[in-house]
Amino acid sequence: MRRFHRPVRPMPGPVRPTPPAPPCSGMFCPTPPRPPVPPPRPPHPPHPPRPPHPPVPPPRPPVPPPRPPHPPAPPMDHGRQPYVVDIGRATLANNNFRTTLWTGRHLQLTLMTIPPGGEIGLEIHPDTDQFLRLEQGQGIVQMGRDRRNLNFRQMVMQDFAVFVPAGMWHNIINVGHTPIKLYSIYAPPHHPPGTVHATKAIADMMED
Repeated sequence: MRRFHRPVRPMPGPVRPTPPAPPCSGMFCPTPPRPPVPPPRPPHPPHPPRPPHPPVPPPRPPVPPPRPPHPPAPPMDHGRQPYVVDIGRATLANNNFRTTLWTGRHLQLTLMTIPPGGEIGLEIHPDTDQFLRLEQGQGIVQMGRDRRNLNFRQMVMQDFAVFVPAGMWHNIINVGHTPIKLYSIYAPPHHPPGTVHATKAIADMMED
């Protein structure tokens, strides 16, 4: 008679921990999950459009040349009429060699300008006394009974007065650097009423 032997079951021992799986290598390793893709950055705000360049202004029209000044009004002889004048201002404003300002029956007022180096010119008034007063400049007065012997010589300047007796040769020479401005009184009148001589050359030509 056969006997059957029961398999002997091993006695359960202590449970050993499962060793970790070796690191994977090769083509069969599972691919680790990729990190999530970050969302795209928002686009930069568009730059504001540049303002258009201002239009180039048209060229300015050329400046017209200045108008020539109006010629001064011709001087007026105010003789035989009542007349009041700032004689100092009128003398300084005169640029003519000689300007007759007032001519009466027995007296005449003239304004004179003598440039530097210039002169009135040697002259004589047989029947006329003359008074001159300098408002500007300096010069030398010459006087004498004989034109070849002017034995009176005197330096004059602003605010000086000169008295010339009738029948006396006389002259005033500008020895300064500015024009002599003077006014002269003749008694009786010596020049025609309204006489104006812009330069000494014109005066010499008119009196010759």
